[in-house]
Amino acid sequence: MNVLVFLIPVSLILGGIGLAAFLWSLRNNQYEDLEGDAWRILSEDEDAPRDQ
Repeated sequence: MNVLVFLIPVSLILGGIGLAAFLWSLRNNQYEDLEGDAWRILSEDEDAPRDQ
């Protein structure tokens, strides 16, 4: 039972850190252009060297 006295506050602190990181990412517009990233993967870069 003594372990729970240690684990419960640690889990609450880690959960709070995770929530703070998620809210930070929302405020800094990390999820704005989800479609652009998907199309960027499929497009070919003309600047990239080709193997010949």
